[in-house]
Amino acid sequence: MLAVMSQSVPNPIILIDDDPDDLELFASAFNELEIVNEVVTFNNGYDALEFLKNSGRQPLFILCDINMPKVNGLDLRQMIYDDMVLRQKSIPFLFLSTADDRIFVDKAYNLAVQGYFKKPAHLGEIKEMLKAIIIYWRHSHHPNSRNKFITRTS
Repeated sequence: MLAVMSQSVPNPIILIDDDPDDLELFASAFNELEIVNEVVTFNNGYDALEFLKNSGRQPLFILCDINMPKVNGLDLRQMIYDDMVLRQKSIPFLFLSTADDRIFVDKAYNLAVQGYFKKPAHLGEIKEMLKAIIIYWRHSHHPNSRNKFITRTS
């Protein structure tokens, strides 16, 4: 279990993936890690972008697949980066993808992402990866670092 400092309203984690099974698997992993920050899921980039623009909420971070219909993850990242209001929110943006082709990795980092992770296939591996991401962002200092993870026992 991850012990962290408490705050009154935890910031949501944004999870974007067009595969409903992956969305469910990652949400289960967050639950098993006892992270109670709301995991807000989207199956496409346009809906996620609308949420980011209109909700008034400050996400803790964004986990996004690359290969999606309508707008892929790289295009979504570009749209967020090009929007001055969203860019100033300094929302950490991490890619999760089955594609680990060097071209995608290079393109992602050219868009100033904070991480690129190959999607694990099994729940245990997913939990291990998410735990590492959580620990990193809990200790990282960045413009959005006042936001913390909340566990059920905080």
